[in-house]
Amino acid sequence: MRKKNALLVIDAQYDFCHPQGALYVQGADQDMVRLRDFIVRNHHHIDHICVTLDSHPVNDISHPAFWQDKNGAFPPPFTAISLADINTGTWTPRFSPLEATKYVAALEAQGEFPHFIWPEHCLIGSKGASLNDDLLEALKIWTRPGKWYQAVTKGTYPLTEHFGIFMAQVPVADRPETQLNQSLVRTLETYQNIYLAGEARSHCVATSLKQAMKYAPSLAEKMIVLEDAMSDVTGMGHLGQPIYNEAQQRGIRFAKTTDLTLD
Repeated sequence: MRKKNALLVIDAQYDFCHPQGALYVQGADQDMVRLRDFIVRNHHHIDHICVTLDSHPVNDISHPAFWQDKNGAFPPPFTAISLADINTGTWTPRFSPLEATKYVAALEAQGEFPHFIWPEHCLIGSKGASLNDDLLEALKIWTRPGKWYQAVTKGTYPLTEHFGIFMAQVPVADRPETQLNQSLVRTLETYQNIYLAGEARSHCVATSLKQAMKYAPSLAEKMIVLEDAMSDVTGMGHLGQPIYNEAQQRGIRFAKTTDLTLD
């Protein structure tokens, strides 16, 4: 079996990629059309495909129903909740208050992503958690000759965000699903080139790239970022940009799907 070209597709799901999705990333639908065409055009030369599936319970720490104000009202989507907000009672966790407070404190100490409330999205088993139709069409074409794609679930543990595919934002000691996914790292490291695509560029793709650079540098140096197969959450591109700047400084490659012909 060839071990040359792997494609890593992050969270290419209905809720992110469809205009009617719960957390639509503007431009993601067209990203998936370009990614579909890239896979179909190069399907004989792509040796492995891994897709990740963001998967959340309703009462996830990043969903409105996890929190309430003094009147019992949930925060609207796109509300930022700080440790100061918790300490003053502006927002109170309805579940696991000690763990939730520690989580927000740890996130702030990282200094990268604030704790943010998203619309309920990619609920486990829901339509919103399903793969984008254009991507699935390409996966079927790629798979039928006798290959199979790998699907990796993330985000199921409700007390930590899980932007990056390799580990949660704040890993939890007794929850293996939040810790470094060494099996995924080992699988991808066996390939010469790892093409990186998916949603959203500002959050999950950027964090995945950062985690690779930090925890698996030999893997990161094999990555090629498919910059026309990912888009930012509107108005939040600045959050991930420092990660891409670091990647460019480290010599990680960037390319457009339309400019690549694999062999």
